[in-house]
Amino acid sequence: MLQIPELLAPAGDLERLRYAINYGADAVYCSLPEFGMRSAPANFTPEQLAEGVIYAHARGRKVYLTMNTLPTNEEADRLPEAIKAAATAGVDAFIVADLGVLEACKQFAPEIDVHMSTQTGITNWAAARAAYNMGAKRVVLAREMSLQDIATLRDKTPPELEIEAFVHGAMCMSISGRCLLSNYMAGRDANRGQCVQPCRWKYYLSEETRPGQLYEIGENENGSYILNANDLCTAPFIDLICKAGVDSLKIEGRAKTFYYVASVTAAYRKALDQYLADPLNDNFELSDDVLAELTRTSHRHYSPGFYFGREQARQATDSATYIREWEFVGTVESWENGVASCQQRGKWSLGDTLEVLCPDGRSIPLHPEWIKNEAGESVESTPHAMEKYTIPTPELPPMSLLRRKVETLDK
Repeated sequence: MLQIPELLAPAGDLERLRYAINYGADAVYCSLPEFGMRSAPANFTPEQLAEGVIYAHARGRKVYLTMNTLPTNEEADRLPEAIKAAATAGVDAFIVADLGVLEACKQFAPEIDVHMSTQTGITNWAAARAAYNMGAKRVVLAREMSLQDIATLRDKTPPELEIEAFVHGAMCMSISGRCLLSNYMAGRDANRGQCVQPCRWKYYLSEETRPGQLYEIGENENGSYILNANDLCTAPFIDLICKAGVDSLKIEGRAKTFYYVASVTAAYRKALDQYLADPLNDNFELSDDVLAELTRTSHRHYSPGFYFGREQARQATDSATYIREWEFVGTVESWENGVASCQQRGKWSLGDTLEVLCPDGRSIPLHPEWIKNEAGESVESTPHAMEKYTIPTPELPPMSLLRRKVETLDK
């Protein structure tokens, strides 16, 4: 029987949840203000979580709640109430890393599935099987595993145990995200969702007994980004990940914008559907439009991660800057009789190179001949942030997203 993997997208807040679902996610993962590994996003209140679950379930999608920090004693005292609130909201699973959290979930919400987070550091079949025996429905694998490692793990674990793996997004230089750099250097604990990402900083490397002698860390003798990992991108070999036995394809990025979530989710939805259309084909070839879409969001240089072994994962990153060729500039709220009603999310002017991304994954070039502000006046550029305007377009569904090529920004 053909295995149909789930596409799992990040949701840093309710708006991002809606865009993830409308752009093709089968499930989303999110967090309450406490116990999640991303404190920077707005995250969800219990009321918003319930609203998000209703929205997802009405469309046949699932919601997983991350509770994957390592709680203190005081936080452990508050766990039962958070678990009960999430259960009342109707979440489909908890994502946990701590054994105490696992036990609490089983005690206070036994009807809800538990997934073991990548923070658990599961790198072998024995650890995966142990997690299953403790009650885990799914394991989120460590990002250091190769395709062969995953296939071996799949063969040696119960078929009822689901396997989840990251397929796109930021990579951590530390094993499964277990890092102390941020806590040591900035007093903000990465294992509690507060990482300041010191691995992205520029460093010099010298040896104590040889003062002034810099070790070779690339061609730049003035310093290097030796800890700064490239971003993961697996779309070109999504077929191999599916064939290794992965049940859920996870996109990283709960701290990213809803435009990022929509764009990347749409790209991987298309990539996965292309694979599923002919899963027995050993010569899978990703269409150019998927790769093109993955250049439409801000990203670091792409890498296959560890999927083809540690040698292939070696990187020589010489910059901390992002590649940013396109900029998100607006949302489409409605369309009627050849005119789209939009909301400004970034300035653009007549003559700029524009595209619109639709929820079905289509990317359409736009060449509007006019812009009208809320008063119906013709203008050369879009009005102030969050204000409404109209433009002539082909038919567009609500929640379509406008973007422009960055090189037209400072004309």
